[in-house]
Amino acid sequence: MNQVKTFFLMLVLTVIFVALGGMLAGRGGAMIAFAVAFVMNIVTYWFSDRIVLAMYRARPVSEAEAPELYSIVATLSQRASIPMPRVYLIENDSPNAFATGRNPEHAVVAVTTGILRILGREELEGVLGHELSHVKHRDILISTVAATLAGAITMLANWARFSLFFGRDEDEGAGNIVSVIIFSMLAAFAAMLIQLAISRSREYLADEGGAQLSGNPLFLAHALKRLQAGVAYTPMVDANPSTAHLFIVNPFAARGIIALFSTHPPMEERIKRLEEMAHRR
Repeated sequence: MNQVKTFFLMLVLTVIFVALGGMLAGRGGAMIAFAVAFVMNIVTYWFSDRIVLAMYRARPVSEAEAPELYSIVATLSQRASIPMPRVYLIENDSPNAFATGRNPEHAVVAVTTGILRILGREELEGVLGHELSHVKHRDILISTVAATLAGAITMLANWARFSLFFGRDEDEGAGNIVSVIIFSMLAAFAAMLIQLAISRSREYLADEGGAQLSGNPLFLAHALKRLQAGVAYTPMVDANPSTAHLFIVNPFAARGIIALFSTHPPMEERIKRLEEMAHRR
């Protein structure tokens, strides 16, 4: 169901892009916006592992240094039928983890020292199963495509509003100006919401995959409860907002209206779904 939802949301993004491009900038302008957004995001996609690992000063760990962590990743990788990813450690008390890399052959799994301190083996299996599910489903690629479309839409919307003030025809009516402003703003806002919805849909899918790989949905459910409390107590204050979607839980512990624009689904709903999966077993 989440795969279908992702496909539908990507289709809606494409429709918005084509409609906005045709109305405001023509085919040529739309293609320029798409090309600029594509180049920006493909660089991020291709070097995503290096960028984010450097950002958080993550260091590679060997099997001798972290035998249990290595054992879990190796076992789950075999179950997922993907190559063993590189394993990295982040010196940070905030409990969290993420996976990145442009494909399963170049994947990286990184965990914080904080998560290793508060989770037991079974809970860590649930978390790492979630991350390896992201790798298996190529979610970095999907998020990059979504970001490219959303970025192109936002670019077109900004160009449209800019051109109204600096390059419009004198004969252009006030009504048309207002309609362009409103439509471009709504399109950019809709693109942002759809991009967030795609991210949340992939999180639900990774939760399901993590539950299957670890063998018990409650492993991940219990881990998420601990991580929610842990991040609330020790948020990752130096985290970069542009990378928040990578982590298994939002590193900023968003609450209230800010949570509506989070890249992660509500934690209560994630835990509820996992508990329902366990009851169906």
